[in-house]
Amino acid sequence: MLTRKQFELLRFIQERLRESGVPPSFDEMKDALDLKSKSGIHRLIMALEERGFIRRLPNRARALEVIKLPDGIGAGSQPPARRFNPSIVQGGLGKDGMATKPRPVDSAPDDGRGSISIPVMGRIAAGTPISAIQSRSHSVALPADMLGAGEHFALEVRGDSMVDAGILDGDTVVIRRQDVANTGDIIVALIDDEEATLKRLRKRGSSIALEAANPAYETRVLGPDRVKIQGRLVNLMRRY
Repeated sequence: MLTRKQFELLRFIQERLRESGVPPSFDEMKDALDLKSKSGIHRLIMALEERGFIRRLPNRARALEVIKLPDGIGAGSQPPARRFNPSIVQGGLGKDGMATKPRPVDSAPDDGRGSISIPVMGRIAAGTPISAIQSRSHSVALPADMLGAGEHFALEVRGDSMVDAGILDGDTVVIRRQDVANTGDIIVALIDDEEATLKRLRKRGSSIALEAANPAYETRVLGPDRVKIQGRLVNLMRRY
């Protein structure tokens, strides 16, 4: 018999493995279960391991394997995580552009056919930060009901640091322009007014952590005066 928290954690791990093949990080598990520290996650994992539900694989970081599931966890279960699940829109993405410093741009109005033209503002790094977000180069059209209120712009992704969040090199991400975000949101962060990067936001006391969704990349922890939030990820486009 599992406790509620043990059940929720096992369900979360199973769903992440099913969706991406990669187990969640301890920070992601902590946030998904609304725990204040990772020590609680360690205790839950030990309990699940002792009961034979999971196994930790040796010599591999973040390596967990689900051995069995209790009644109530099935293919249709929904995880308790609050994370970005991209809606992928197929379409052509236009030409590349050189990158400079960001400037705000409003979403173009509805074209009368239920779609909105979103300006593409250059490239964003999902890896090592690069100078990013240029003046408008071209546009992409998205259904109006996929955007909601607010100003939006799009950026072409370069790099693989967000692959575990379903964001691949060559995707085009759609960003809602805003200067605040919640921990766990995927954001466009401007570092030192020079570099822009696409990362998951984590707030650690008075510091800001920019977390990759790829264990090959380290989390960058910076002072709040060094990071400006440019917007939050709301959608993406992928060219097949």
